[in-house]
Amino acid sequence: MIRTAAFHDDGGRAVIRPRHILVMSISVLLNLSVLPGVAAAQPVPPPAPPAAAVWVGADRLVWNVPEAAGDSWSLRYDPAGAIAAGDGQVTGGESIALEPAGPLAGEQAARFPHLTGQPVLAVAAADAGRVDAALRSQQVVVHTAGDGGLLDATRVQIAGALDARYPTAAALAYGPTFAGRAATVRLWAPTAATVTLRLFGATPPAPDAVPEQVVDLQRDDATGSWSATGNWRERYYQFEVTGFSVTENRTRTVVVTDPYSVALSVGSTHSQFADLTRPATMPRRWTAEVAGGLGADPTEHGVTELHVRDFSQSDPTVPAAERGTYKAFTRKNSAGMRHLRELAGAGLDTVHLLPTFDIATIPERRADQQQPACDLAALPPDSDRQQNCVSAVAASDAFNWGYDPLHYDVPEGSYATPAAQSGGARSREYREMVQALHANGNKVVVDVVYNHTPAAGDAPSSVLDKVVPGYYQRLDAAGTVANSTCCANTATENTMMGKLTVDSVVRWARTYKVDGFRFDLMGHHPKANILAVRAALDALTVARDGVDGTSIRIYGEGWNFGEIADDARFVQATQANMAGTGIATFSDRARDAIRGGGPFDEDPGVQGLASGLAGDPNGSPANGDAAQQQARLANYTDLVKLGIAGNMAGFRFRSTAGPEVTGAEVDYVGSPAGYTAAPDEVITYADAHDNETLFDALAQKLPPATAMADRVRMQKIGLAPVLLGQGQPFLLAGTEFLRSKSLDRNSYDSGDWFNLYDPTLRSNGFGRGLPPAADNESKWPYMQPLLARADLVPTPPDMRAARDGTLELLRIRQSSPLLTLDDPALVQQKLSFPAADAGIVVAHLDDTAGPDLDPARTGLLVVTNPFPQERTVGLPGGGWAPHPLSADATRTAIDAASATVPARSVVVLSR
Repeated sequence: MIRTAAFHDDGGRAVIRPRHILVMSISVLLNLSVLPGVAAAQPVPPPAPPAAAVWVGADRLVWNVPEAAGDSWSLRYDPAGAIAAGDGQVTGGESIALEPAGPLAGEQAARFPHLTGQPVLAVAAADAGRVDAALRSQQVVVHTAGDGGLLDATRVQIAGALDARYPTAAALAYGPTFAGRAATVRLWAPTAATVTLRLFGATPPAPDAVPEQVVDLQRDDATGSWSATGNWRERYYQFEVTGFSVTENRTRTVVVTDPYSVALSVGSTHSQFADLTRPATMPRRWTAEVAGGLGADPTEHGVTELHVRDFSQSDPTVPAAERGTYKAFTRKNSAGMRHLRELAGAGLDTVHLLPTFDIATIPERRADQQQPACDLAALPPDSDRQQNCVSAVAASDAFNWGYDPLHYDVPEGSYATPAAQSGGARSREYREMVQALHANGNKVVVDVVYNHTPAAGDAPSSVLDKVVPGYYQRLDAAGTVANSTCCANTATENTMMGKLTVDSVVRWARTYKVDGFRFDLMGHHPKANILAVRAALDALTVARDGVDGTSIRIYGEGWNFGEIADDARFVQATQANMAGTGIATFSDRARDAIRGGGPFDEDPGVQGLASGLAGDPNGSPANGDAAQQQARLANYTDLVKLGIAGNMAGFRFRSTAGPEVTGAEVDYVGSPAGYTAAPDEVITYADAHDNETLFDALAQKLPPATAMADRVRMQKIGLAPVLLGQGQPFLLAGTEFLRSKSLDRNSYDSGDWFNLYDPTLRSNGFGRGLPPAADNESKWPYMQPLLARADLVPTPPDMRAARDGTLELLRIRQSSPLLTLDDPALVQQKLSFPAADAGIVVAHLDDTAGPDLDPARTGLLVVTNPFPQERTVGLPGGGWAPHPLSADATRTAIDAASATVPARSVVVLSR
């Protein structure tokens, strides 16, 4: 019997070939041993992809291969990894009989929806007792024809069986715990043959140090966990795990740190039995510190997104030894802390810290951190030499955004001062930072990254996959680790990865008293996982945990892409799916309408509401003809209006074209624009660490001749929908003073040079050379002429003017509860958009509709005019006067029926 399969030639064309290939190919694809004495030309049936069989339960797996009458299946397993292929057969190890059990359906299909309808193979009842042994071994599923000939063979994905066979594992506590003088450690390693604990002294050991003591951990067969107890407080430790790795496809012994580490040696080579309840790990009065969260209405708290190193690295008011560290935040009179205090006083009081967990891609020892070998400041502003010098040391300098989690529950060591980089001292400095920010009037949100790890398998920066190979990472149909996030995706749909996420978030809230969490690529998580995080936080109390759990904020990136897109494997935590949960997602709708185009446009000149589409064309052909520009202007105006309304799917308003529409009926590149159920479910922003800063976007989109004073005004127009709309406002740190990254689109590894943050307002960072080629070179022809222009470098007075304009908008927001409505019904009652030309946004907040919320006034009118000419707009009724905090309102002519607002202005009126 000959079956056919589609392969592809080098041109990508499908080719149908007989299902016969050389014996060597089955060995390579399965990575099996090749039996000696096999003729190289002997044809054997080709295999399915390397790990195409998937365990979907305790005794069932799915393998999507065609079958015929008389075919049979078996699972071969061998803990020594000696299964081999040759002579048209797979040999070695023990064999478990498998029986066809129909298509995947019911509860198992609900757990694995991407496998629904595929054929199920069940373990024969007589062999059921051997599955646990098989899961700790090399496994190969073999498909044999009725005549005994080998048809197919494949390796197996094991996560589904581990979840099903160890259901009580998730009830246990992992990592180090303490009772009296004793320390207990527990590791979940159900596939391991042995696990030992390598113990060192209480001082940080050298990376290659020999352990002082080795202890065998005891396995609990019911949970697949290993544990031991001893008098080990403050000692450093590692695990030695021996077993078959389905990722490496071999039996091996690896030394690994604890995935649940709470403290580490410098360089992250050893975990520590650190009791973080000891006074030595805490600043004074830490036990009285409370994580108060963002309260009942998070929209009252604006967010500034800040990188720990950026914050103080260039601040001369911070001692040199403390720049770039947690300790810098304790300098309450530094320029940076004074600036944060001023923002907090105006309502931008929440500091969102880019990743601060243990990061794989930053050398922690100062001696290991390299510096660019150039005089960067002496080079021309449009040169490519700066990026050459920065890129040459990017992998070993002190800068990275940090989206490379090595240990989830330990603060990053490079941000500690040298004397505090090991053990509990690192935690003490982190707590000092949080305490200082709270005292400064700031809330603290931390960026968490549970959607991927920097590596898988036995790579140096892999931890989880060393402990339970093939479990913590998400695999594709061929058993390859998916990397749609950037790196090695994690499988947060698997029970123990989901548990790790919940446990880690709770640990950060209880141990470090942070007020919220921003989930990186949250759409790669199941919605159920994020809701489990929410429930775990809600259970925390001030009395027991020092945490007001119900007030802890959660928001994240709800993007929908990759192997799990469109709920392919589970209901995702995406923008639309999170509606009604109170968990917020970033809205790209208003962002793109404000800036123009999207982050990946080939021509960066596509204009938006704040970048010249309203009457100030830049000549780029990417903007289309006049009719196309007008149509896009109308759509962008509606997207901005909807953003001001909290991007709610059900919000009804008068569109720019005239008819009434709902948010879900507004178009966003072919998708419904509105998706939230309430204003607190949206993060409204014009820039963030990803993509160009707002200043840099406008530099590339506004007409080149635009004067700096007008660029400052357009920056304010770009921030007005963010700061004067419903929802939670979010700013990249420094946007308030025109921060630039020298046009860098993706500065994650661009060093201190391109990530300058200067709260002393000496430099905004523009003109520091062409940004790194890896992500920007295709745009260099657009960038180079701009970077060469001295008139595009704002002066300190320009930066102060921008800062003052941002503070003005913040204080106006703070002045009235009408700008922070937390009830969707109130937004619908009170917010409307009177008719105006496309490009002009008139938002009317009517406090005579519904309950009286603002005793100081009966309404507000916010008019945003991005046109380079003054414009007249109709007023809803009379009695309007300038809001006392609105600078542009003082230049507005107001009569009974209309107001003539200045060019490029944000006017707020009150009555």
